[in-house]
Amino acid sequence: MTNADFATIDGIVTAMYECISGPKGAPPQWDRDRSLHHPKALLVPVRQAPGGPAAGVFDFDGFVASRAPFLASTDFYEVEIARQEFRFGDIAHVLSAYEARTAPAPAGKVLRRGVNSIQLMHDGERWWIVSTIWDNEREGVTLPPELA
Repeated sequence: MTNADFATIDGIVTAMYECISGPKGAPPQWDRDRSLHHPKALLVPVRQAPGGPAAGVFDFDGFVASRAPFLASTDFYEVEIARQEFRFGDIAHVLSAYEARTAPAPAGKVLRRGVNSIQLMHDGERWWIVSTIWDNEREGVTLPPELA
């Protein structure tokens, strides 16, 4: 982790994707990833469930526990493919479209695409990820043209 990871919005979003990407068997950069997230950050994957959409709401440790088995057994490389950004004062909202592959882009099979909605705060010294909620493409739900 470096100051470049959280000095700018671009730096923190880029680092977020780098932290969870890599070959199976190589642990993700959890310490670096933790340094990007506010100590009370929430990570919220939306999933399809019987009866409609549901959300898992995790603190950082819960997120790691939920994702570590998959990332240990899968070649997983996630990158940002488009972004919309809004900033007001010391807060920012980033809609970040992503693509996950089995090898670094442009190689590898596409595993999924979706959108991260990332809320950030600047504390006067650095940017923090305060929360992230995301959803994946599926039948009937595709990336909008401005994020595709």
